Amino acid sequence: MTGLDVLATGPLTTVQDLGRPGHAHLGVPMSGAADRGAHRLANRLVGNTETAATLETTLGGLRVRVDDDAFVVVTGAPCAVTRGDTPMGHGAAFAVHAGDVITLGPPTVGLRSYLAVRGGIDATPVLGSRATDTLSGLGPPTVAAGHRLPVGSDAGPWPMATESFTAAAAHHGPITLAISPGPRADALIDPEALTAGIWVVDAASDRIGVRLDRDPHRSDPPSALHPASTERASEGVALGSVQVPPGGQPVLFGADHPVTGGYPVVAVLTADAIDAAAQLVAGDRVRLVPTHR
Repeated sequence: MTGLDVLATGPLTTVQDLGRPGHAHLGVPMSGAADRGAHRLANRLVGNTETAATLETTLGGLRVRVDDDAFVVVTGAPCAVTRGDTPMGHGAAFAVHAGDVITLGPPTVGLRSYLAVRGGIDATPVLGSRATDTLSGLGPPTVAAGHRLPVGSDAGPWPMATESFTAAAAHHGPITLAISPGPRADALIDPEALTAGIWVVDAASDRIGVRLDRDPHRSDPPSALHPASTERASEGVALGSVQVPPGGQPVLFGADHPVTGGYPVVAVLTADAIDAAAQLVAGDRVRLVPTHR
């Protein structure tokens, strides 16, 4: 059986698919690819089903050796991709042969890149999913050097297109994330504070959530964001929820978010904004924009 021998992983590499929806009532998060659009694109370019498992790598550094002929692609955060010493295109599928080493460099913009191999990564499913959940520990373990990852059979017909030129461009201003009102949109002392001014991505962000803080370089920062009350019962929260704790720094819930929370969910990211938030790095400047404006 074709497999990938892991030589290096960078800061974090995990196996991801579209997650395990439908188990929140049991306390099980959905998990899955943080940038679902990039994951789906990777599978589409090698002819996999969209539920096939890919490798999600954070800030590059992934190196794998294939032990048989295979067909692979890298999507998501644009980065240098090499097959041995040969540069290969990002967002363009290519053939590899037994013994070839695939290397992903650090992204030029963004955070997470996706390596898909035709057939998908054949990890053992847990509750119907091969996704690694960094919060609950469900799914396959975090990928480590020395692991061998078998390639499965989640492939369909050969794709009609094997390349895409949708890589993100360098940011020249604040990144706009569209939001809709959340179930507790009325919980803020100042309802306009969430969408006023610029937020900055905090370094304490991960697959669980993106933490935002105010831009320290503003001479006239907007009013602080605070919930009107911090005493409320725990409620269910969904992917993309914008939760505001007492300190007033919003958290954008990502793929591995908890299924309940006690702080108000004042807004919810749109599907495209969820993918964009998954590519935010510390220091990125963000503006939250209501969809109804």
